[in-house]
Amino acid sequence: MAAVVSEDTNYSERNYLIRLWAARIVVYILLIVVALFMLFPFIYMITTSLKTANDVFHSPPRLFPYTAVTVPYNGEEVPVYNFDGRQMVIAEQSVRFEFFTTPDLINMNEPRQSQITIQLPAETAIATGESVTIGEDDYDVYDVPMPDGSTQQLLRAYSGGLGRFVDPNDPSIEMFANVRTAEQVEVIDFNWENYRAVVTLNNLNRSLINTSVVTVLVTLGQVSTSLLGGYAFSRMNFRGKDAVFLVYLGTIMIPFVVLIIPLYQLMVIIGWQDRLASLIIPWIFTAYGTFLMRQFFITIPKDLEEAAFLDGLSRFGILWRIFVPLSGAAIATQAIITFLYGWNSFIWPLIIIGDSPIENHVVTLSLNTLKNAAASEPNLVLTGAAVVILPPLILFILAQRYFVEGIANTGMK
Repeated sequence: MAAVVSEDTNYSERNYLIRLWAARIVVYILLIVVALFMLFPFIYMITTSLKTANDVFHSPPRLFPYTAVTVPYNGEEVPVYNFDGRQMVIAEQSVRFEFFTTPDLINMNEPRQSQITIQLPAETAIATGESVTIGEDDYDVYDVPMPDGSTQQLLRAYSGGLGRFVDPNDPSIEMFANVRTAEQVEVIDFNWENYRAVVTLNNLNRSLINTSVVTVLVTLGQVSTSLLGGYAFSRMNFRGKDAVFLVYLGTIMIPFVVLIIPLYQLMVIIGWQDRLASLIIPWIFTAYGTFLMRQFFITIPKDLEEAAFLDGLSRFGILWRIFVPLSGAAIATQAIITFLYGWNSFIWPLIIIGDSPIENHVVTLSLNTLKNAAASEPNLVLTGAAVVILPPLILFILAQRYFVEGIANTGMK
C-alpha cells in the first residue's frame, strides 16, 4: 500500500514539474517575441545605417545590408547576375524584342500580361501583312521561326527591350532577360564607411564634442545642486522650509513653453545668445533632482548624522563623507535622467543657437541639418540617428541596475 502511495506521489510531482516547465517555456517565448517586437525599430535602424543608398530602396525591404558582387568586364567593375547557377554580366542594357502568342492566349485588357509562346529579337520574325482583331485591338500576324526549325503563324502581343547578358569568361554564351527583374548576386556586407561619412558631414564630430561638454557639465551641475538642496530640505531646519520646498517643487508644473520667451530675453540681455553657456547655466538647477535626493536622504538613519556631529564633522563633511557614498543609486538615477535630457535636448538649442555658426551646434541640430542634406540617402540619416542614440543607450545599459534601484527606493521612508 505504501509503495502505491509513493508511486502516486512521484507521478503527481512529475506532472507538476512538467506543467511548471511548460508554463515557463510559454512565458519565455512570449517575452522574447514581445522584446523582439519592441527592439525591431532599433535593430532596423542599426542595420539600415550599414546599407548603401541603393540597398535601402530595395523592394521588398530587407533587414540585413547587402552589396552587389562585381567582376571586371571590358575594363570596369560590373555587377554579376545569376541565371540557373551561371554568373553573367550585362553586355547591352536594352535589345529590342518582340513577344508572340496565340489568339486564345491574348489578354485583351493587358496585352503585356498575355501568356507568351516565344520571344525573339526584332526583325527575326516576318510579317505576313495580315492582322487579327481581338476585342477592340488589332494584332499583326507573323511567321515565327520555332526552336525545332518549323515556322508558325503567331500574333505579336507587344514589343519591348531586354538586356543581353553574357558570361564574362566566355562572351559567346549569352542570354536575354529583363534587367530590372534579373537576380543580382549579392552578399551581406556591413558598410561601416557610412559612420565615417556622417561624422565628417556637417561637422558632426564637432557637434558630438559640444554635446558631450554640455551634457557632462549640466549633469554635474544638476547632481551637485540636487545634493545640496536635497540635504538642506531633508536635514536642516529653518523657518518656512516646507513652504519654500512646496513652491520650489511646484515649478515642475510650469510648462517649458511658458519659460521660452522670458528665458530667451534673459540670454540676449546677458549676451549668451548663440553661445554654449546658454545651454548649461540655466539648466544646472532642477526641482525634480532636489525632490529625488530629499526623498532618498530621508531614508538614511539620523543616528549616522548625530554620530558624525559628535566626531566633529561639519554639515558639508557629513554630506560628502556619509550621505553621498550611501546615495549611489539616487545619484546614478539623477545622472542618467539628466544625461538623457541634456543629450536629447532639441527645442531650446534650436531657439538659442539655431542660427549660430555650425561650430556651436549640438548633435540634435546637426541631425536635423543632416536630414535635409542627405534627404536622398536615408541610410546616412539613420547612421546619424545611430551615432546620437548609442552614447545614452550604452550609459543606460551600464547603469540600469542603479537606475532601477534608485527609482525603487525613492519615496520609501
